[in-house]
Amino acid sequence: MAEAPVGHGPAMRLDRFLWYARIVKTRSAAQALCEKGLLRIDGRRVERSSASVRIGAILAFPIQGRVRVLRVEALPIRRGPPGEARACYEDLVTDRGVQDMSGD
Repeated sequence: MAEAPVGHGPAMRLDRFLWYARIVKTRSAAQALCEKGLLRIDGRRVERSSASVRIGAILAFPIQGRVRVLRVEALPIRRGPPGEARACYEDLVTDRGVQDMSGD
């Protein structure tokens, strides 16, 4: 008999989630972001685009000159319109909470 997977609940490839949730424009851009080794899932460094992401996971990564921290709220079934994509995650860091660190 096969063992149950370590995580609980449904899972999705990380690169597909980033693309379906419209965080990146292309799936190849999602794969490149994952393979840079700068992305973290629940605090663990990820270097493979095939890593699994589940509902409730916390993703942290730099993109477009800022750090994004997201909580996965739902796993999308397709790359839908932006409103549908935004419902799949909650942004945990807002621009209002970020201080200017330039020292000026």
